Amino acid sequence: MKALLYPLLCLASLMQALRISAQTTEPALKITHLTGDFYVYTTYKPVNGNPFPSNSMYLVTSKGVVMFDTPWDTTQFKPLMDSIQARHNKPVVLCIATHSHDDRTAGMSFLQHNGVPTYSSKLTYELCAEHPERRPEHYFTGDTTITIGNHTFQTYYPGEGHTKDNIVIWFANEKILYGGCLVKSIENNGLGNVADANISAWAPSIKKVMKRFRKPTYVIPGHFGWSGKKALKHTLKLIKKAR
Repeated sequence: MKALLYPLLCLASLMQALRISAQTTEPALKITHLTGDFYVYTTYKPVNGNPFPSNSMYLVTSKGVVMFDTPWDTTQFKPLMDSIQARHNKPVVLCIATHSHDDRTAGMSFLQHNGVPTYSSKLTYELCAEHPERRPEHYFTGDTTITIGNHTFQTYYPGEGHTKDNIVIWFANEKILYGGCLVKSIENNGLGNVADANISAWAPSIKKVMKRFRKPTYVIPGHFGWSGKKALKHTLKLIKKAR
């Protein structure tokens, strides 16, 4: 029995070491070119002892760089700004938060101190009142079309879902839907954090997005991969399963 136990313990130790090695080799900041002037950046925070990815996006325009949400990992605020400057030789001129959780708003104060205007919906602005360091400086009311340099995009509030304030952003020319945490990756097996969710309203909100923005070329979820185009339908399946 002892002869069998020792190899098993060694194997367990080896597997644990491999898991730790895999965790520590994950880059703290990953920037991926999506298409044209669009980039997805991913930062990580430990969840249950494992690095958990959070996706955000930025757009390079003729007037400067627009960020959609901020890094979740607070150590990556400056590295992201430095990387943007080094890659594109342009400043960040605007950041829009898509809801009030810290995986979208953690860098608001940092950006403001660096002279970057920060915006959100009025509802997100109000929900951030309990976290002043994460509160955007400005807000817009209702769905808004914004033009920065050579790019135009729309913000859209479809209703409650992951949170009561979640919005999506649509880039009509490129047919890119930045879904944030309202949309789940096809890699997800569940809805994740539902502490502030409205499960009964989530599916109708997704259906509104699908009806309004048809046949997107890319759908960017708040967490995990975005390689598939079926993230919206997959989110509906997960909602049905949760209910």
